[in-house]
Amino acid sequence: MNTHNAHLSARSLWTLMVIAGLALACGSAAAASLDAAAIGKAAGTKATVQKDGVVKIGWSRSDVSVTVDGMRLPPAAGLGSWAAFAPMGTQATVMGDTVVFQDEVDAAMDAAFAHGLHVTGLHNHFFYDQPKVYFMHIEGEDSATALASDVKAVWDAIKAVRAARPQPAEGFGGAVPKPGKLDADTLAKIVGHPVAANNGSPKFTIGTTGHMHDETIGASMGLTTWAAFSGSDDLAAMDGDFIMRADEVQPVLRALRKADIHVVALHNHMIGTQPDFYFTHFWGKGKAADLARGFRAALDAQAGAAARVQPGR
Repeated sequence: MNTHNAHLSARSLWTLMVIAGLALACGSAAAASLDAAAIGKAAGTKATVQKDGVVKIGWSRSDVSVTVDGMRLPPAAGLGSWAAFAPMGTQATVMGDTVVFQDEVDAAMDAAFAHGLHVTGLHNHFFYDQPKVYFMHIEGEDSATALASDVKAVWDAIKAVRAARPQPAEGFGGAVPKPGKLDADTLAKIVGHPVAANNGSPKFTIGTTGHMHDETIGASMGLTTWAAFSGSDDLAAMDGDFIMRADEVQPVLRALRKADIHVVALHNHMIGTQPDFYFTHFWGKGKAADLARGFRAALDAQAGAAARVQPGR
């Protein structure tokens, strides 16, 4: 290649680099701002732009009076649901925290899943609160207006519960299980794991391993999924806990809800493990065999998620 052609090639390369840089800059600029008015319209509420460009919506839970430690808590002091929207490439991401009373959790979680949102936490913020208040964290990725509509669906599901019953319920309803006979062998066949007698409350315990401070830890240190049964074959209660890696959380939660098992907490138990582990606690009532099938379905969903991420794990 002669010198003239070499100069032309270098100039052409430089021109392409400049064009690519401009295109990237224009794309970043387009993605760097969100239409607050459109988000507010889709969410059915006012949306405000924060100093960093994040668009935020909120809903203060003034519809139910809450006392904490005997004091009536003003809604502005910690009873606010919110969702924040930020650009993510050509789309957007949403993160939020939703105030839920106990009888609203199922409806809120089911609405979140139906609209493609992830549930990333469910826990309390207070002690001695009446009625009990919980907080459900959500996140998702889509267009900003689609996400705003998704959040609206979650909040609307909560409002529908309160419209049907102004004051939060004090129980799930239905008959209360009473002590009786539980066929542990049948439960074990359904779940596909050994079951311990556990003083008349058959219990499944499934361990896993991880690392903390460069040491291997396992089931004896709390790395377990478990489910315990109380009552009788005809009407039982099942409570338990799933240990999950991050990629397994959503499949397990969805499987539990599909089986009409109540998710009552989602949080961590440990800090500094490799990998990070998350735990969801659950409660269900019904025929013991049906509950066992729901538990097995969640185990299968977890195994499927693990296989997709790391085949053979």
